Amino acid sequence: MTDKIEVLDKGYVRHVKHMGDDLDPVNSAKVSFAKESEEFGDREARLLAFLQREEHSSVFRHSALTFEVYAPLFVARQWWKYAVASTHLEDQNGWNESSRRYVTETPEFYVPSSTEWRSAPENRKQGSGEAVSTDHGEVMTDSMVWYANQGLKLYEEAMARGICAEQARLFLPAYGLYVRWRWTVSLGAVTHFLHQRLEHDAQKEIQDYAKAVWELTHEHFPVCMETIRGTV
Repeated sequence: MTDKIEVLDKGYVRHVKHMGDDLDPVNSAKVSFAKESEEFGDREARLLAFLQREEHSSVFRHSALTFEVYAPLFVARQWWKYAVASTHLEDQNGWNESSRRYVTETPEFYVPSSTEWRSAPENRKQGSGEAVSTDHGEVMTDSMVWYANQGLKLYEEAMARGICAEQARLFLPAYGLYVRWRWTVSLGAVTHFLHQRLEHDAQKEIQDYAKAVWELTHEHFPVCMETIRGTV
C-alpha cells in the first residue's frame, strides 16, 4: 500500500492517517431512514454515486484524513484557501505548517527543468500556454538556480552574523521555497479540493499534487474516489 507519492522535483504528499471508509457516507445517509449497511455492495455503490452527484456533502464529513505535504510556497498558498475559506466545508480543516522562525534546515527550492517552463496564454488573464523552447527553458532554469543560490547565500550570511531566523528568512526567494505542512480534513473537504484542483484549468503544479491526494485517498476510499474520477 502506497503512503507517500513524490511530486515535482523535491516535493511529496504523504498519508499520515485516516478515519472511516466508503461505507461511512452511505450509513450517514441511511440514518435518515433508521437503516444501516454492514457491508459495501452494489446498492451501496449506487447510493454513494448519487450522494456525490447530488452534492449531499454533509454525509462526507464523518470521515477524515491527515496528509503531510512538502510543496513550493506558491502551491501552499493556493491550497491554503481550503483551510480558511468561509464555507460549509471548513469544519475539520486543520493546517499546521513548519515555520522558519524556528526551523533552520537547509532551504530547498522548486526549480523547473528546461522542458517545464510554459509560455503566457494568449488571453493573458490566468494559466499558461504551450511549453517554451528548450533553449529558452535552459536560460530560465539557470537563472532560477542562480537566484536561489544568491538568496541562500545571503540567508546563511545573515544567520552567521547572528541575525534571528525570523528576519534572516527575508533573504530567501519566497515563491519557489519548499514548505511542509500537515492537513487534516474531512472526506467532504477532500472531494471539494479535488473537484476544483483536478480540473484542466487549475495550475499544473497544484494539479500534480491533487493527483497525489487522489491516489492516496483512493487507497482507503476507492469507491468515493472513482466517482470523482467520473465527474472531473
